[in-house]
Amino acid sequence: MYRRAWKGQENACGPDQTLTRATVNNLGILYADQGKMAEAEVMYRRALEGYEKAWGPEHTSTLDRVNKLGNLYKNQGKMAKAEATYRRALEGYEKAWGPEHMSTLDTVNNLGNLYENQGKMAEAEAMYRRALEGYEKAWGPEHTSTLDTVNNLGILYANQGKMAEAEAMYRRALEGKEKAWGPEHTSTLDTVNNLGILYANQGKMAEAEAMYRRALEGKEKAWGPEHTSTLDTVNNLGNLYKNQGKMAEAEA
Repeated sequence: MYRRAWKGQENACGPDQTLTRATVNNLGILYADQGKMAEAEVMYRRALEGYEKAWGPEHTSTLDRVNKLGNLYKNQGKMAKAEATYRRALEGYEKAWGPEHMSTLDTVNNLGNLYENQGKMAEAEAMYRRALEGYEKAWGPEHTSTLDTVNNLGILYANQGKMAEAEAMYRRALEGKEKAWGPEHTSTLDTVNNLGILYANQGKMAEAEAMYRRALEGKEKAWGPEHTSTLDTVNNLGNLYKNQGKMAEAEA
C-alpha cells in the first residue's frame, strides 16, 4: 500500500512534495519494524534529505527524522553514528523548543539508553537524571514517560550492582505503573519481572519467586503461554529453582 501511494504521489506531485515525503518516511518505519534495517535506512535518509531541502536542517520535522535515524543506528549497533545523530537532534530541539520540551527530553533519554548499551554508566546516568527531572517538571512524577525513565534508572543501577538504588527505582516505577495502567499491564509486568531478577541476584529467593510468579501469571493472561516474554519469565523461574536446588521444579 505504501509503495502504491508513493508511486502515485511522485507521479502526481513530485518526489519532494509533503505527502510523498511522509509516505517515504512511513515505509522506513515499516521496514524498521520488520527488521529490514538496510531498506529502512534508505527510506529514512531519503525522507531526511527531503525535509532538509523543504524546511531546512533545523526544522522540528527534520529533527524528528534525524532522531528516527539515531534509533535505527542504535538498533543496528552503529553506536558512533547513533550518538552523532542523537546529538544533532538534541542540539536542534534545544534550540527550537528549549531544554525541557518533551521531544528534547525524549532524545536525552535515547542518549541515556545508548550510553548504557555502550557501558558508559556515568554518561547514561547523567542523561537519565536530566530526562527524569524534565519529565517530572513537565508531566509530574506519575506520568508514564517519567516512570519509564525511573525504570531505566533501576536497570542502570542494577547493572552497576547498586542494589538498594535499583530496588528503590523499580519500586517507584511499579507503584506508578500500577496506578497509571493497572497491575496486569505488560509494562507493569516488565517491572515486576525486573524486581524478580534483582531479588534473585540478591539471594532473596522467596521475594524473587513471588515476583516471577506474578509476572508469569500476568503475561500468560495478556499474551498467552507461548509468547517469548512469557517464556523468558518461565526460564527465569527455572534458573531460580535450579539455584535453590529444586531440581524437579527447575526441569519442569
